[in-house]
Amino acid sequence: MKIKSLLLTTSIAVGGIVVSGVFAPAQAFTIFFGEDTGANTGASPIPNSIAAEASFLSNLSGAGTETFEGFASGATASNINFPGVGTATISSTTGAVASGANTVGRFPVLGSDKYYEVGNGIFTINFANPVAAFGFYGTDIGDFNGQITLSLNDVVSSVLTVPNTISGPNGSALYYGLIAQTANETFNQVTFGNTNVGTDFFGFDNLTVGTLSQVAPPTAVPEPFSIIGTLVGGTAALRMRKKLKANSEV
Repeated sequence: MKIKSLLLTTSIAVGGIVVSGVFAPAQAFTIFFGEDTGANTGASPIPNSIAAEASFLSNLSGAGTETFEGFASGATASNINFPGVGTATISSTTGAVASGANTVGRFPVLGSDKYYEVGNGIFTINFANPVAAFGFYGTDIGDFNGQITLSLNDVVSSVLTVPNTISGPNGSALYYGLIAQTANETFNQVTFGNTNVGTDFFGFDNLTVGTLSQVAPPTAVPEPFSIIGTLVGGTAALRMRKKLKANSEV
């Protein structure tokens, strides 16, 4: 697997094992990725993708997930509401809700019946409020010599590349999620693209979106001065004990 973006903290599921690494970007998002190649078409297990989603969701509290089960087949699913975020508006000239697995590799995940089918791998989602967490399942990605790209837009724009296998078999599945840690990294628009423009229809499912307040805070790390203060204090106490012991023996 290859990571195209630089300086990203990652959790990548490979063969059922989560592998962590640090890469280098303009903005430091935490990335979660798992991929299951092969002709799954909804029938085969997708453990790597599921593990990546579980790791992603474990960092959120109160975020919403859209499964597209509430939409009729053929619907554009243009407006979706998420807790805290408000309305998310999907814009696509080729996308619509589909039902059941098809004969060319796209399918709903985790036993559901609906998913959003995207033509040419290009569509845009606009959010009413800034978003800090964004995750999704993708099916049948990469079998036409391309990788999915995500353009995140707000005050600062970033372009991330999903590290899916290039020219792999049809019917594969993956999960990709990203989490911002500061307000400077939040975004209000995601535009999907493809490194091989004009190719690769794919299935898009279980979209999870969260605000910065729905991201679990990282574990606190002691400040350097606190550690130094502890060491200095401990050294002084040891000296005092030695002095008292010497006086008592006189």
